[in-house]
Formats: sequence, C-alpha cells, structure tokens
Amino acid sequence: MAEMVDPDGPDGVRMTWNSWPRSKVEASKCVVPIACVYSPIRTSPDLLVLPYSPLRCKSCACILNPHCRVDFSGKFWICPFCLQRNSFPPHYAMISETNVPAELFPQYTTIEYALSGPGVGSDIPAPPPVFLFVLDTCVIEEELGFVKSALRQALGLIPENALVGLITFGTQVHVHELGFPDLFKTYIFRGTKEISKEQILDQLGLAGQRAAGYQKVPAGRPVVANGMTTASGIVGRFLLSAADCEYTLNSLLDELQRDQWPVQPSNRAARCTGVALSAAAGLLGACVQGTGARIIALVGGPCTEGPGTIVSKDLSDPVRSHKDLDKDAAPHFHKAVKFYDNLAKQLVSQGHVLDIFASALDQVGVAEMKVAVERTGGLVVLAESFGHAVFRDSFKRIFDGGEQSLGLSFNGTLDIHCSKDIKIQGIIGPCSSLEKKGPLCADVVIGQGNTTSWKMCGLDKRTCLTVFFDVAPSEKANSAAPGASQQLYIQFLTTYQNPEGQMKLRVSTITRKWVDGSTSTEELKVQELVEGFDQETSAVVMARLASLKMEVEEEFDATRWLDRSLIRLCSRFGDYRKDDPASFNLNPSFSIFPQFMFNLRRSQFVQVFNNSPDETAYFRMLLNRENITNSVVMIQPSLITYSFNAPPAPALLDVASIAADRILLLDAYFSIVVFHGMTIAQWRNMGYQNQPEHQAFAQLLQAPQDDAHLIIKDRFPVPRLVVCDQHGSQARFLLAKLNPSATYNSAQDVAPGSDVIFTDDVSLQVFFEHLQRLAVQS
Repeated sequence: MAEMVDPDGPDGVRMTWNSWPRSKVEASKCVVPIACVYSPIRTSPDLLVLPYSPLRCKSCACILNPHCRVDFSGKFWICPFCLQRNSFPPHYAMISETNVPAELFPQYTTIEYALSGPGVGSDIPAPPPVFLFVLDTCVIEEELGFVKSALRQALGLIPENALVGLITFGTQVHVHELGFPDLFKTYIFRGTKEISKEQILDQLGLAGQRAAGYQKVPAGRPVVANGMTTASGIVGRFLLSAADCEYTLNSLLDELQRDQWPVQPSNRAARCTGVALSAAAGLLGACVQGTGARIIALVGGPCTEGPGTIVSKDLSDPVRSHKDLDKDAAPHFHKAVKFYDNLAKQLVSQGHVLDIFASALDQVGVAEMKVAVERTGGLVVLAESFGHAVFRDSFKRIFDGGEQSLGLSFNGTLDIHCSKDIKIQGIIGPCSSLEKKGPLCADVVIGQGNTTSWKMCGLDKRTCLTVFFDVAPSEKANSAAPGASQQLYIQFLTTYQNPEGQMKLRVSTITRKWVDGSTSTEELKVQELVEGFDQETSAVVMARLASLKMEVEEEFDATRWLDRSLIRLCSRFGDYRKDDPASFNLNPSFSIFPQFMFNLRRSQFVQVFNNSPDETAYFRMLLNRENITNSVVMIQPSLITYSFNAPPAPALLDVASIAADRILLLDAYFSIVVFHGMTIAQWRNMGYQNQPEHQAFAQLLQAPQDDAHLIIKDRFPVPRLVVCDQHGSQARFLLAKLNPSATYNSAQDVAPGSDVIFTDDVSLQVFFEHLQRLAVQS
C-alpha cells in the first residue's frame, strides 16, 4: 500500500531500470540510459533524525547503513562498497543482535543526521535566511503598484529574524542602505559598463573589511556574522532583520517611483539587469559569504544596457527568436550567456541562490539567465504581469510557512558513492559540479559531470536530480566468480542547511540487482530487464536528455532521435514474429511508453516553433527540477470528464473525449483548462445554474472549478487557469494537447457534438501502426 501511495518509495529514488545489465554492450542494447531520479530532501513522514554524527568507512568514506555486514561478536562492520573491515568505536560497545543502532534497521535505508554547528547544541545561534530583493523600476505605474504590494505582503510573511536587503534598478542601479532609518542613503552604479566585485565593494565602503565581524569556522559550515543576532557592522548597513527594517522598507516603497530617465518614443527603456545582479552578488559576497542567501530578482522587461544585454534599445530591433538562435543571428546572446555563466560561478562559490520572477508580455532574457538560475538551484516564474495570479500567488508561496511551505533550504552538497563496476556520467538538474574527480567518474559526460560531488546552493522539498550511470566492469570482474555479489549499491549523501538554519546530513543507501549475464539465457536476461523497467521514469529521463541535447548539440533532430530510440527499444523488448506487424505485442511494463513518446514529440520541450526562447528555457528548467509525477503531467497531460450521468472520471487524451454535454478538466502542469461543451456553455449563459430546480447543474459547473483550485493550491509555480467553451478562442489550450484522432481530413467519422482538430499531425493510432511495422522489420 505504501508503494501505491508513494511511487518514489521511502528513499525518493526511481530508476529507469531496476535490474542492471552487467556489461557496456548489454547496457547499450537497453536503449534507455541507466539513470535514477533522486529527490534529495523531500518530506517523508517516516524519516528518522539522529542527534549524533554518522560512522564512516575508513577506506571510501561511505556511511554505515542497513546493507552493511555486521559481526556483533567481533564488533566490526564490512562496507558493501569497498568491502573494507571497520571497527565500531567504543560508544557502540553495547550493540548486539537484539540491540541494534537505528542506522542498521532494515527500514531506515534513508536517515538524517543533525550535524553539530550553529543552532545544534551550541551557543552560536543558527544563521537566519537572507533575502535580497532586486526590483526593476522600468515598468509602468500600474505594474510598479502591483510589485510594491507583493513586496509588502512578502515582508509580512518573512520570519522576523530573516535578513532583508533592497536594490532597485532602471537606467542605473540603486543599492539602498537600510541601517539609518532617519536618513535614506543610496549608492548608485552606472548601468552602462561591467563592474568587478572589487569595484562594488570599494564603492559600498566594504573593501578591506569584507571579513570583519566574522568568526572562523570549519570549511563547509555556514559563516555566522556576530551570531547575526544583532545585525551590526557591514551586515547591519545593507541587510537588516525583517522586524527591524519593516518601517524603513515600507517607507522606501512608498517613495519609490518609476525610473525617471526619459525614453524616446521609438526606444525601449534603458534597463541594466546585469549590473544590478552583479551588485547584488557582490554585496552578499561581502556580507554573508557561505551562509544561505537568495537574490530575488523581479524583472519587468529585457536588459538593454550594460552586461547581460539581450536586445538593443531600438524598438524596431526585435528580441531574439529560436530562428535567430539557430542561424546565429542573435548578436547579444553568447555574450550575455557568458556573463551569466561567470555570475553563476561567483554565486556558487559564495553559496548563494538567484531566483527570477519575470513578468512581462515580451521576453526578459530568461534563456540567457538560465545558466545562473539552474546552477544555483534558484526558482523561476514566468508571468504576463506583476498583477497576474501566476506571479502573485507564486511569489507568496515562497514565504508561506506551514503545510504549503516549499521548505526552501540552502548550501547543499551532494556526494554519490557506487559499487566498483559503476561510473557516474553526470547530473541534469539544479546543481553545479564541484570538479571532484575520481575513479567513479565516467569518460562520457552528461550535464554536470566529471565529479562525484555537486553543489546545490538552493534546494527544496521538490528538488529533483537525474543521475546518469555507466556500467564499466573491470577486466578482472567476473559475475560468475564465486562470491561475486549479485547486488549493486549506491549511496547518496546530502548535506544542507534547513530553513531554520541547522545543518543536516541525509543519507540514502539503495541496492539493485545485477542481471547475471554468464549463467542466464538471452530470454531470461531480457525477461529480468523487462520486469525492472519503469516506463514513467524512463519517459522523463528521455525528455530531459532530449532537451539537453537540443541545447548543446548543433543540428540535433530530437523527433528523429526519439523515434529511432523507440523503434530500437520495441525491436529489442517487444514480442513478435519477424516481418509480421499484426503479431507485435508489448509487455505491460512497456505498454504506455510509446504513448509517452508520442506526446513528448508533440510537447513544448521538443516543438519550440510556437514558443519564445524564454518560454522554452522556463519549461525545461521546471522539467529538470520536478519529481516524476509532475514531470509526467508536463509530457502527457491528464484529462478528467464531468457529466450528469456519471461521476468524474479520467478520460482519454483524445479529441473524441469532447462532447457537447460534458465538462473537461485538463491538467497540463503549466496551465489548467476547464473546458465546457457547447450545450453546457449555452445552459450556463442562460443562467440555469441560478434556478433552484437546477441545483444539479450548478454542482456540475462547480466540481471542475473546485478540483482545479485543489491542483493549483499544491503547485509551484502556480499554473495559469483557463476557463473556456467549445469553439471559443481559448479552446486552443485544450485542443493543442489532444490526440488528433479526428482532423479536418476525417470529419465524416466525428460523433455529433464532438470536435475536430485542424492539423496534419499523425494520430496516436497511425503512430503506433508505423512503430509496429518498423519494429518487426528484419
């Protein structure tokens, strides 16, 4: 039952293949890469937190876990990774078969340790979280009003001990000093040229005293400035606790006006987003290096000045499109990406996070900023306006506590240990490689690779990483050798600073089975692999890999690559007679995978034609960081039907599901669509739901709305809610996601009251027929 409730299991790990092939050749035949999707700090009701330090293997530094072999009489344990014998220290002297420490209990394969340090049994209080708001003032008066109101609401929700700072920018950057409430003091930087970290510190009067007021602490621990209980010295000038600076900040916001520099009628506003983010990074580096801090950038338009520029000021010069990027006709793109790449390195070294809230009808440069947001584990939200529910509700969610809390944590590092025949190719997701090379690093790199250790400046309960593995048995390794283990082991060690500022270490140790190549027949090997295939995880991993390849490989044809991969997979694991498509059959473990691939080919991750580079970057960042359940909804939306004669039920994602007397609820992750059939819409327009005798109709109209709000309440970023009617202009939000089984070519087959889709795309049925024919070819 627990497995049914929680598909990720107790460890938050899901694998494409749960039985692993023994050799490189066998692994390549599997087509879908050997990978796992891991949620480092997701909430689990059964998680045990131990108040003492973990016990490590003296050879490979792995941590004691339930898979270790223990000799209770000799008081030693054998590490499953390197087979090293380790003695138990004196304080474990009382252990026996009946008195086992918690970390050896079989159900505690994932366990957490409270590390000693600030806030854990010491006099030094835990460091508070730091929020530095970077606010764009090159927006219209109405937008500025919306964003001020959102900031005031945030100040009311932030913990009182949290440190808060404010930078505003337009043609110039204004760094506001909050330490003197009687006199507003602002430092101004020109927006036209790049400024180094040293110049920023010099102008702010922080040069030479950068480390003043800091206590020396061991590496890897957050730095605490004077305990940060009384914000003083350099911290107290620019960063004040929310309780102390609420009046000052509210007064500042009251007086804050739009950027005053004149803008020519045919020009865009001069906006120096890059310099503002540089100043924010430099300020945090001087004040709170090494402790958890977030730069929250509220951006209302494209950067047109200084480093990070994405478009010129001339309005006749359009913002770059996908076509421009393909033709290398975007003059500012590579320079801007390089700037944000350097900013990402600086933020990662400081342990700080960049969050982007982009609210504009045009693009603001999320595609260029993507590298800095993703490497630091930041959040990104794309909305049309600061007054839109997508921005307003998402922004509020960051600071919400209680059950709705995102559990924003800081300063994470992830270390991975594996059995000796496994190598790590890299990670796709919100993290940055720490370049810690070793024998476990594979030659082929995917994403953030060449390391066994990664930095996650920001992470939360939903953060998810995709780790790619390579099977690389040594020459001496022989699975048939006596005593050779049939199990492989992987251990994930995540150190992080939780929202309360305490340092935690979460340890997840998992085991999977090798498919024994030497003693099994080919049929038995295939059967074992098939039984261990996870089609949902595999679809998500293929989507993430295709998205990455589209970004880093020139001339990469994602549709062709997905089609060829699917044909090879079905050819290898399908059940059929050669050259007889009618005999083709797929094991239930693979049965929905072709459908996932069909929807992935048509999704916004592969078909970028109708989206801007900003939207594509936004979709891919969320695909790379969300858990499997949410990522599957992004690839293949879910559809629920509501009608008078049946309770709400799942419906096929097909145009045939549309009927005049039905309401459909589509969850496409980024948008939720409530779609009323023609008859339902007419009755609603006539006001039947307001008449006492038609209470059932009123309830039918309300049910999908209630379900939509339940989905929205639990999701970040908040999705866009679209309420539309059949044949209405916004019905396109639903029609674009449906399988086109009825098109303008087959209109005669359409049921009365249903709909057709005007497209030349093939339907799922035609797609599957082609797949069967190609998979069974000799």
